[in-house]
Amino acid sequence: MKIYTKTGDKGQTSLYGGKRLSKDDIRIEAYGTVDELNSFIGLLNASFTEATQNYILTEVQKRLFTIGSNLASDPDKKLLTPDIRDEDISALENAMDAMDQLLEPLKYFILPGGDISVAYAHVCRTVCRRAERRIITLAGHSEVEPLIITYINRLSDYFFVLARYIGHTRQIQEIPWIPRK
Repeated sequence: MKIYTKTGDKGQTSLYGGKRLSKDDIRIEAYGTVDELNSFIGLLNASFTEATQNYILTEVQKRLFTIGSNLASDPDKKLLTPDIRDEDISALENAMDAMDQLLEPLKYFILPGGDISVAYAHVCRTVCRRAERRIITLAGHSEVEPLIITYINRLSDYFFVLARYIGHTRQIQEIPWIPRK
């Protein structure tokens, strides 16, 4: 089976359900950004080894495929797609709470960096925030499952805490942002 279909050569693509949209449609932009985030998570996950967090990141990638399939579906058809659940959000909150217990209270803004994995976690955080903005824009035009928005919002928080946690476990000093006076 060939991977190329040539059906998108004129700037359109198909949703699950068959509807054709321009490749710059907000729906395509939303699930494309989720896909981009998923790829960056793969990079982050490959950059360090810690069983618990590697497992969580893999589970997050699975949930992002769920979100992508939901966003890539024709909203005019009632198609059966996987769903995001309250327990998916609770899992992120529980992971953050466990990591946060080991971290010093945040006293200042911190700069992304200090270690490659810390930096990758911050890239994931910022791409996640962009995905959230694209999904919010889409929700202004079309129905979006509210739990998707909540999950993506919580996920960006998870990446921030994860960045701090990775730095802590590797004894990497956080880089404070100190404004010029």
